[in-house]
Amino acid sequence: MSSVLLALVIFPFAVAVVSYLVPLGIAKVLAPLSGAASFVLALVLVPAVVLHSHVVDGSELRVDALSVVFLIATAFLYLTTSIFSAGYLDLAPNVAGLKYGRRFYAGLNLFCWAMIVTPLLSNMALVWAAVEVTTVVSALLVAIDDTDSSTEAAWKYVLIASMGLGIALLATILLYYAGSSVFGSGFQLSYVKLLSDAHHLPADVMRLTFVLAVLGYGTKMGLVPVHTWLPDAHSEAPTPVSALLSGALLALCFYVILRFYQITSLAIGSSYPRDVFLGFGIASLLLAALYLLRQRDMKRMFAYSSVEHMGIVAIGMSFGVVLAFVGVLLHVLAHAAAKGTAFFGTGSVVRKFGTKDMAVIRGGVSALPLSGSMLVAAVFALSAMPPFGLFRSEFLIVSGGLSDPGYGVAAVLVVLVTLAFFGLSWSTTQTMLTTGPADVVGPSDLAASTGTAAAETAAEVRAAEEVGAEVGDAEEVGAKVGGGHAGDGEATRRPVDRGEVSPWIVLSMVLGIAALLLLGVHLPADLSRLLNDAARELRSPR
Repeated sequence: MSSVLLALVIFPFAVAVVSYLVPLGIAKVLAPLSGAASFVLALVLVPAVVLHSHVVDGSELRVDALSVVFLIATAFLYLTTSIFSAGYLDLAPNVAGLKYGRRFYAGLNLFCWAMIVTPLLSNMALVWAAVEVTTVVSALLVAIDDTDSSTEAAWKYVLIASMGLGIALLATILLYYAGSSVFGSGFQLSYVKLLSDAHHLPADVMRLTFVLAVLGYGTKMGLVPVHTWLPDAHSEAPTPVSALLSGALLALCFYVILRFYQITSLAIGSSYPRDVFLGFGIASLLLAALYLLRQRDMKRMFAYSSVEHMGIVAIGMSFGVVLAFVGVLLHVLAHAAAKGTAFFGTGSVVRKFGTKDMAVIRGGVSALPLSGSMLVAAVFALSAMPPFGLFRSEFLIVSGGLSDPGYGVAAVLVVLVTLAFFGLSWSTTQTMLTTGPADVVGPSDLAASTGTAAAETAAEVRAAEEVGAEVGDAEEVGAKVGGGHAGDGEATRRPVDRGEVSPWIVLSMVLGIAALLLLGVHLPADLSRLLNDAARELRSPR
């Protein structure tokens, strides 16, 4: 099994390099193949970890049940996002279009590689370095459309994420300081070593370390108040990148925080880190629920939904019981599938209508019978409606919270989740389920580029024409490309044709909905044992 870990480290990286060198058609095939291989390898690790508790390759690569849960979520999104990208991008067959495609697929595979490597590493310093790599690569992908808005969003992301990772680096240094007081200055910063003798770590240092870790990695997890990069980056990035940011990257940063939680709980008890989780979780869930009530931009709506769900898992960790922990980990898997599917559906809507403005999109399901219907299903899943996996996970989390005689936090959680449900469901039903002819907005809201850039001004449209986008009249600009966003100009309407944008988009969404139903209706036995084993790893004896 150690060879599986090595394959997960090597294969996606090799595909990233090759994708930049080979013709675009080959790169479009390699990405789904690499995603499928990574997902299969992650699944192969499940029975091995359930049977042996961990798999090790050398001194730096190690997975246990907790690692594999997050690895599965990341690899699944790698697969589905790669499939979605094949139908989402509509590039001009010229030098500029091919250059965009090479950069996109190389960046996509490299981003997924960095996220896959993160839960494989046992050294907390290397984990920090891997998360830093995700920042650099994903920022370049956010800015890949080279518009003013995407560049601004990328810079905002880099500045805020770098600040957060600077704080996370300080937490890592303090963790090393705490460990060196027990093991000596020459020890490797392995969480396995730290867990083995955590009760001897200095308590005050560990309290500060945990707060800094939550604040630092919480910046990239999307916790309030350090979430401010997230709506802009998700809104301006190409839709495949938005799906990976929301469904995989936020969860992986949560995984790193859980490693700090394990060590801190064994060192000082779980009460203090649980209180920290509760504070950040309530703030995140409350703010996201309120913002969801007033969103017009579809991608920004799902960005705030991600803040909401990160708040839910933080609150779930504050309950401190195994049942809630199982719900939290199941939530990570289900949220990855649901949020990926939601963004894929958004990409299909934007390709069809040429805008993300939900105030002007009507008749989405009529225009997109398959992907539109599955987008609605994904929103219901994100709202924790049965029979989807997020209903099951939130039910477990609330059940764990109700084990506390006070019931207060569980009640607050239910109220805020209900509030978020109204925001999500109202906007989506108005956009997708209205009757009558489907509409599309006019030129001020449409996009043009070799990839997914937004052309909000005439100058940007001319620039897009120069790099080879097939721009006919102004009204067809947004329909030709993948993920352009709505501008702020006055909208005009005209009918759109009924039919799907691409069968690849539909396939990626079918996989997501199937995963949500599987997680909600019947968990496979090995996966259920994996979640329970991972939850027990998080349980503190103190």
